[in-house]
Amino acid sequence: MGLFDKLLGKQDYPDLDPSHPAAGKLENVQQQLETLVKEIPEPLEVVPAEEAAYVFIGKPPKKFGVAWIENGQIHNFQTLVKEKGVQPFTLQGISEKLREAYERHSSEPRFKASVADRDIVVIPSSPLQAEVEQIIRAIAA
Repeated sequence: MGLFDKLLGKQDYPDLDPSHPAAGKLENVQQQLETLVKEIPEPLEVVPAEEAAYVFIGKPPKKFGVAWIENGQIHNFQTLVKEKGVQPFTLQGISEKLREAYERHSSEPRFKASVADRDIVVIPSSPLQAEVEQIIRAIAA
């Protein structure tokens, strides 16, 4: 890690081994991840799940957004507002719960992977995945 990376707080994570189970999970959502990488210039941290993925966008835990990939589609808070009529104050509470989940699992191993010629961070944490999934499902139901 270079001096500027240390100053900017950027981590240099090890490469995700292609034989790691998380690599296979990323393959299941590869097309949608490529779309996100091309559309979103901010850093992406992906928590892979079976047939799904949860994506922290930006600089969690301070300033971040969230997207999730399920059933081949990309969802975010805007889709919850449009499709479910979720109110903005409810989304603030959800953001806080996601921040707390992220912070609780901050010591989980992280790796980097390349998607559409850009590095993303991969957090292959089953406990974090389960917690994020529970938070999102509670509001998206």
